[in-house]
Parts: sequence; C-alpha cells; structure tokens
Amino acid sequence: MVKDDIQEVVKKAYGKIAQKESGCGCGTTCHTDAKAFAKSLGYSEDDLSDIPRESNLALSCGNPIMIADLKEGETVLDLGSGAGFDCFIAARKVGVSGKVIGVDMTPEMIIKAANNAKEQKHENVHFILGEIENLPLEDKSVDVVISNCVINLSSDKKRSLEEVFRVLKPGGRIAVSDIALLKELPDSIKKNHKAYTSCIAGAVLVNDYKQLLERAGFNDICIREKEVSICMEPDSQNPGSNPADGYDNSSLSSSTVSIYVTAGRKD
Repeated sequence: MVKDDIQEVVKKAYGKIAQKESGCGCGTTCHTDAKAFAKSLGYSEDDLSDIPRESNLALSCGNPIMIADLKEGETVLDLGSGAGFDCFIAARKVGVSGKVIGVDMTPEMIIKAANNAKEQKHENVHFILGEIENLPLEDKSVDVVISNCVINLSSDKKRSLEEVFRVLKPGGRIAVSDIALLKELPDSIKKNHKAYTSCIAGAVLVNDYKQLLERAGFNDICIREKEVSICMEPDSQNPGSNPADGYDNSSLSSSTVSIYVTAGRKD
C-alpha cells in the first residue's frame, strides 16, 4: 500500500470507531468491557475514576502513562489521541500548571475528544487535528510525548519519529506502547487493509524500531518486549485471529509482540 492509501484506510476505519463508540482496532475485542480491558493493561481504578466514559474506546495495547513518570507542570503530547483516553489521565498527573495536547488525524475522533473535554471541563487538555508525520506544534515545545498503539499505523514512521524529536524540548522524553515484529510478515498480510488497521501489517521489526529512534536522534533508548501482541488474542476481531480471513493465528502470534519504548532527547 502507498502512503496516501494507508492514511485514508486508517482514517476511515478509526472514524467509524469514533462514531460507533466502540472499536475494532488494535487491542480491542469490539464487544469488550472497556474499563476491565484498561485495567488488564495496568490502568488503576484511580486512573479511570474521573475521565469521560466515552473517552475509553478500548483501543490500547499497553499503558504509556505507567512508564512516562509525568510530573506537575509538564507539557505532554499524545500522538494519535483518539477520544482522549490517555490525555485525560495525563492531565490529572501534570495538574493545572501543566498542559496536555492530543493530536489525531481523524476528524471524528477530534470532535469526540473535544466534546469529552468540554463535558468534564478539562481546561488543560487541548485537541488538534493533524498528522503525526507533520505535527502542528513548534520546535522544542513539549516535555513528554506519549503514544498508545499508534506509531505502527503511521505511513512514514521515520518522519513521525523525526517530528517527535523536533517538538521535544532538550531533556524531554518519550513513553510509547506499541506493536512490533519478531519476524517479517507475509506480503499477503502486509497488503491487507484490515490487518493494517488492526495494528499488525504496519508494524516493524523490533531492531528496526530501535534504529529508527537512533537515526531520529534519540538517546537512552529502551525497548521492552511485553508479550505476544494483544491484537492476537483469540476473541479479537482482527485478521490475526479471525479464521474466516484465512490467516494462521499461531504463525502471526509468533511474529508480533507488544512493546514499551522509552527514550530521550539530550541536546
């Protein structure tokens, strides 16, 4: 798939998720209990107690807040912020002296997130329509960048990570939950639209992920493999676990992995 096609496929898929208030992207079973699902990823009852209900679409593949070590007064950027789930949790961590910015390329998600923020009067959270490959932020303007199962969906991961580095302040850091590969996928899966929007086809090898970070300028890179990708669980509605799509689940399970990524910008 070419870059423009990828963006349109992803935008369309996640626009539908926003309108339905449920998800069939990465990390969800489409009919799962969103709160229970979030708890299974390490979100606490306290994390979930004071966020808009409709912000949690169960699209996560991990918990970047848990590894971000957010502090009062920091400015946080969430890549692919969706309906605002991680943004609202981050906002409580940075307090009224801090700020959280969510960027998403899907208009329906931005509208939903903005409505969620207005509903609960979150004045330190702002949502911007934009692409993570061309972030609508100034250079060296944020302290922390978080992301939850989004970079794998980017049509240009090299450009996305360069943009993240650009907007980070010197001394800034990233905390990312994502999906990566342990071995290459067959071309038939790489070209499959459903596999892409399910956070499988667009994933890169773990070592390639590290190299992209290094080339973007990051230091102190740590990539921790968590487990087989949560997208591969038996009741997931994505091509990696749906026999009707003709894919071998055991083969894909051995190819994908959920990862936590941390890195910093020193200069």
